[in-house]
Amino acid sequence: MNRWIRRTKAVAYKELIHIVRDLRTLYLALGLPVVMLLLFGYAVSLDVDHIRLAVVDDDRTEASRQLSEALVAGSAFIRVATPATAEDAEALMRRGRIKAALIVPTGYQRTLARGEPTIAQLLVDGTDGTTATIAMGDAAGILQARQLAEMDPLHASFSDGPPIRARFNPGMRSSFVIVPGVIAMILSMASALLSALAVAREWERGSMEQLFATPVGRAEIIVGKLVPYTGVGLVQTLLVLTLGSIMFDVPIHGSLTTLFAASLLFLLCMLGFGLFISVATKSQIVSVQFALMGSMLPSLLLSGFLFPIYNMPWWLQAVSTAVPARYYIRALRGVLLKGNDLAILGPELLALAGFALGMLSLAVVRFRRRIS
Repeated sequence: MNRWIRRTKAVAYKELIHIVRDLRTLYLALGLPVVMLLLFGYAVSLDVDHIRLAVVDDDRTEASRQLSEALVAGSAFIRVATPATAEDAEALMRRGRIKAALIVPTGYQRTLARGEPTIAQLLVDGTDGTTATIAMGDAAGILQARQLAEMDPLHASFSDGPPIRARFNPGMRSSFVIVPGVIAMILSMASALLSALAVAREWERGSMEQLFATPVGRAEIIVGKLVPYTGVGLVQTLLVLTLGSIMFDVPIHGSLTTLFAASLLFLLCMLGFGLFISVATKSQIVSVQFALMGSMLPSLLLSGFLFPIYNMPWWLQAVSTAVPARYYIRALRGVLLKGNDLAILGPELLALAGFALGMLSLAVVRFRRRIS
């Protein structure tokens, strides 16, 4: 046992020296995660505000003015035009000058005073489905609050809270949802790439033959190469979590121990995946291609990062159960936003542990101490 540990430590030390001396590896390990976090955190945003609004006020009364002011009171809508007719507003929308138009008909205040249903209309440019959906949701919330206030002034203060609230993300900030997904994708890509290059590089440089001339076994080689990259992955986790918390105000409501336990299992899974590709292909170029396709695409498309899994066809939902990032993102969001503990996240951690054990076992079994 002592010999096994000593040999494994020697392989790990050799790999650590290579990581420190190779600037490209250091960039992949520490520089790439920062760049990806900045790009995704700032560029990929589902927040929609300052929607350009035109107001066609045919009623020109106090009630119609208050209605338009209610829409632009927050940051969701910004009034940029006051066309004379609804046709002029549609022409502006066709040209892309506005994204929404409020049409207030003549007699709006009189109808409102009689307690009858009002017929004010909000037209939204549907060519951008995401913006249109969010704009209509924001407008519905604003108008619902205004309607409650008009029906009973006591509702205006919302002493018991507004009728519609979002738990765990009250401001509905997309960064709170995106950053955990970005963390998963960063760790997935970087870990798979780094470990995929580990063994393939030895084959291409001819140093694998030197390892075979020593009494070091295949499990010792695999574990020895795994240990330093696991440490690098934990540093990546700490780095992106710190930057995400500082730059995007992402909260950490749960236990850091639970978070790092999930991160460790996910890292082992993706490192095992990269090592399996590396020992199977023995080529750095092919390993990089497979590592990117096998880590980035599933983590981006089938993990629930950007697209809800329950909206996918049943067969894609079944495929997503084999994507480790699905369970890691669920664990991250649970710890960061909900404060979930091990009792709640047990199924996710068990799934990640199973994937890690399976991938590492495949890498060890596929690795052969022979030159072909």
